[in-house]
Amino acid sequence: MFELKKIVSTFLMPLPAMLLLGLFGLMLLWFTRRKGLASFFIAFAFIGIFLVSFQPIATSLLRPLEKAYPPYVPSSRAVEYVMVLGSGHVIDNAMPITSQLSRTSLMRLSEGIRIHRLFPGSKMILSGYGGGTETSQARMMAKVALALGVNKNDILLLETAKDTWEEAFQAASVVGDKKLVVVTSASHMTRAINEFKEVGLDPAAAPTNFLASNKIEQPWERYRPQAKYLEQTERYWYEKMGRWWQQLRTIVKPKAPEIQEPVTPEQQSDVKTS
Repeated sequence: MFELKKIVSTFLMPLPAMLLLGLFGLMLLWFTRRKGLASFFIAFAFIGIFLVSFQPIATSLLRPLEKAYPPYVPSSRAVEYVMVLGSGHVIDNAMPITSQLSRTSLMRLSEGIRIHRLFPGSKMILSGYGGGTETSQARMMAKVALALGVNKNDILLLETAKDTWEEAFQAASVVGDKKLVVVTSASHMTRAINEFKEVGLDPAAAPTNFLASNKIEQPWERYRPQAKYLEQTERYWYEKMGRWWQQLRTIVKPKAPEIQEPVTPEQQSDVKTS
């Protein structure tokens, strides 16, 4: 089910969808006499790519999602757990370990470390599966956290969760009724909090990796299509589909994922500080 969800969502993302429409238009142009219809699909694809890469449109879509939760401010109640949700990595020894994490993962981890240091004695839960690599997302984040000075005794790894739903289930078995802070991208935070509340947790939100800003003043930055604005549109659409999947899951009611016992870096021989 997870793999099917990823495949379907890939082709529904703005750029692949527009490219497929443009390709369909070219096929009509080359192999049929329906030139008008072909021109429509090709023009629609080009205009669509322009619009989803245009800052006023991309930011207006994503910014409301990112503003749903404010940046984390510590309260008087002590925090026992800080959970950082994973978001991609590569294994490439030609790069420093900080570059082997995706930008999103590095932003999430740095915010998690900041909050962890505000509450000495708290535990960091790092989550994420391997994604086809021998080293899990959780383990790669642990390597970076150790390199940045986090005590290995303060780290717990959840290495089998493939999505936020599974991460929430696994977190519930670890956290119980303790105080939890969840760190994830600002655009993802609403969906993540919904997942954690569904399993009976009530975490504090610590959004990071904000992408959409309406403070861009230079017209050459604001009004020319750019890949970073396409990314904003894609983040909005990805979260929109994620919310639809949440609603569908309440109807389908799939089997609950298996609960993994957390491990520590000491139990993983390849998690080192260098």
